[in-house]
Amino acid sequence: MKLSILDQAPILAGSTPREALVHSLRLAQAGERLGYTRFWMAEHHDLGGLACSAPEIMLGYIGANTSTIRLGAGAILLPYYRPYKVAETFNLLATLFPGRIDLGIARSPGGSAEVSMALADRYLDNVWKLPEAFEELLRFLDGTHPEDHPYSKIAAAPLPPVPPEPWVLGTSKKSAMLAAEQGTAYAYGLFMNEENAKEAVEAYFANFRPNRTLKKPYLVLAVSALCADTAERALELSLSSFATGWQASRGTPIEGGLPAPEDARKYLEGLGEDEIRSRMMARSAIGTPAEVRRRLEQWRDEYRADELMLLSYAHDFGDRLGSYERIAREMALTPRTLS
Repeated sequence: MKLSILDQAPILAGSTPREALVHSLRLAQAGERLGYTRFWMAEHHDLGGLACSAPEIMLGYIGANTSTIRLGAGAILLPYYRPYKVAETFNLLATLFPGRIDLGIARSPGGSAEVSMALADRYLDNVWKLPEAFEELLRFLDGTHPEDHPYSKIAAAPLPPVPPEPWVLGTSKKSAMLAAEQGTAYAYGLFMNEENAKEAVEAYFANFRPNRTLKKPYLVLAVSALCADTAERALELSLSSFATGWQASRGTPIEGGLPAPEDARKYLEGLGEDEIRSRMMARSAIGTPAEVRRRLEQWRDEYRADELMLLSYAHDFGDRLGSYERIAREMALTPRTLS
């Protein structure tokens, strides 16, 4: 099974945004060494506790300090940007790091309504026009504008030897259909929305049209996973991210970053231990290496996924890195020998 890493650059309580971004680099380097296929950075804007507002900048930083792992945006929020600029940026990255760059796009706001207003005029109109913008982006990447098109004589320079690989990311049938109709790979955020997953995935497989270099559907599931030596330890470490999500869902986000497990419990007052455990386990692979492996294989088989992309949160970076290391060993990933 192919495994990859999704990183949101979480800021840990007591640390700084710079430390979070340095951790992203260290995680990408570890992923490369351990045999993970790709490393994607997410885009968020003024969203408490997350440090990466510009994945394209982080990809240049990480690309210069890695050599083989594929790098990508998971995702660029296309309604905020002109397709030509996105194509230029990712062609530049693909020129610097040939054959290693993925360009994932999505329609989500990645922040508050005020952020959307600050980033782009007519954001909601741009969301509705995403299919047209994505097609324009693909034409810039492929150089396939019709001869009579106003953009036919311009290029999104520099033109790389291997163009960036386009992806659609989403959590709905609408995003799945966009990927299917344009013949691109599709990444479904299972850790965000399990309710729509079956419908979206089936729509993608049933409607896929080979339209570019991709000749058949390719599905990635982005899932939450945390692995430790014991199930009890894995559940304890998972309290940090669960408390963060729980408070955010109640409209009272935790200030100051991802809390330590011992501090997370104060945000979960009123929830019993059994309920906490049940809620955490419902949407995440949490446990020993063998337990996490069984859950990952279950997801792979249930959704016919070609690849799983793991999002792993822990307050201590060593615990987070250790989770990826344990999973890599359990899943028998092939370590890379780096020069």
